Amino acid sequence: MHLPEQPVAGQPDPVMARAREIAAAVDEVLAEKATSYRDPAPLPAVGPTPPVAQPGQPPMSQWATDASGVLKGVGAVSIPIGIAVWIVGQVDPLTLGIIFGSPAVAALAVARLVAKVKDANQNAPQPVTNHYHGAVHHDTRTVTSNTRGIIANNRNSSGR
Repeated sequence: MHLPEQPVAGQPDPVMARAREIAAAVDEVLAEKATSYRDPAPLPAVGPTPPVAQPGQPPMSQWATDASGVLKGVGAVSIPIGIAVWIVGQVDPLTLGIIFGSPAVAALAVARLVAKVKDANQNAPQPVTNHYHGAVHHDTRTVTSNTRGIIANNRNSSGR
């Protein structure tokens, strides 16, 4: 075991000198430095920058979201089946029919999906716009109904 030498009188202690160097380095690192900047200028309400596509699924109807989930699921399920058939190595006519027939079935399913989307868009209810000319009275009464018993006895009360 090597013991540090004792400082000679009048000479600086080397351990203390090294400690002062380390403390100075730490103080330099911890000195307050600007790490961020906030621009005080207000942002423009409308600018020339086009919108940026956000990550994730694009906005679509609930039906389209459900249909795409089903298609993803069917696609994901077909991969292990194809790998299993390849590994087993059964190349009989039925397997070949399944392998070569599945793209046709998928194409038919996609065609059916497109047809349903077109039908849904054409059969969507048209917005109703009412135009009133003259005095209009808006009735805001609330009617509550309470039915009890084997033989229905309705007691309706309206409140204003």
